[in-house]
Amino acid sequence: MKEQSNFNNELEGKTALVTGGTKGAGKAIAERLLNAGATVIIVARNPPEEENPDLYFISADLSTSEGTHKVVEEVLQKFGKLDILVNNLGGSETKGGGFAVLTDEDWVQSLQTNLLSPVRLDRGFLPQMIERKTGVIIHIASIQARLPLYDSTLPYAAAKAGLLNYSKSLSNEVASKGIRVLTVSPGWIMTGSSARMMERIAESSNSTVEQATKSVMDALGGIPYGRPAQPVEIAELVGFLVSPRARYLTGTEFVIDGGTIPTI
Repeated sequence: MKEQSNFNNELEGKTALVTGGTKGAGKAIAERLLNAGATVIIVARNPPEEENPDLYFISADLSTSEGTHKVVEEVLQKFGKLDILVNNLGGSETKGGGFAVLTDEDWVQSLQTNLLSPVRLDRGFLPQMIERKTGVIIHIASIQARLPLYDSTLPYAAAKAGLLNYSKSLSNEVASKGIRVLTVSPGWIMTGSSARMMERIAESSNSTVEQATKSVMDALGGIPYGRPAQPVEIAELVGFLVSPRARYLTGTEFVIDGGTIPTI
């Protein structure tokens, strides 16, 4: 039986948008905000495998300006406002091998998805937040912004580093207008796709899933907590940050990585 937490409807009356909200951490975040009483919109290119009628789904490719424009128009026309924007969409599809194997197209694709998508959405939704003097924007970055894996995710890490800088700059600009802007930087999250990857590694190396998981953690430099994060743990942090309980927090990066980053 799935445990249901009571968040006292602290987000009742709020409208929230979660990008990449159909799976993994995005799905967990959307459900967390829904359980707190918010009206929640999720955006992805493909519909969720398990439909939740309480979540309003918009199909869009947010790596393009056309896709972003579609989402902004539909949300504001249907709901009239947006109070909470969680820019969760992100990922790396570039090949490994370091700088020499990466093309301009590889770099552009990563920058469009991981940096320009949130920039465009912020630009689309901020005017109505500023007019109402209220709103929260969360940027989901990554510890790779500070701990890059050059052999496999060079453009992704660079884009997330740019997102960190942009998020801080934006918070300085709009804090006096009543808008809070925060960054959450997760480490490795055990999503469904990560679990399937562990199974493939275990099969190919004739090892157990536990051994495969440890090998990946070792490659990351270790996770002192001893395991990857669960999506619900990321969602719980985001749920707090967008709530009235965090009303004095803005312009800050929150790292949630089980201690992976070796410095403070």
